[in-house]
Amino acid sequence: MDVVLVHPEIPHNSGCAGRLTAAVGARLHLVEPLGFSLEDRYLKRAGLDYWPQVDLCIHKNWAALEKALSEGSE
Repeated sequence: MDVVLVHPEIPHNSGCAGRLTAAVGARLHLVEPLGFSLEDRYLKRAGLDYWPQVDLCIHKNWAALEKALSEGSE
């Protein structure tokens, strides 16, 4: 299973999505532009203990995400 957030703007929501994906063994895809830094304290706080375990892929745009998913890679 994959979870995709397109142009996420709220770090807390993305952190929660990261926590969810880590807990269920899914991959989290973020499609840029991001409305926050991945170093944002709210992002880390929301995903706290789980963030190092998040299988995270960042894509420059929707086309890059589609290509990665069709290739079965990051």
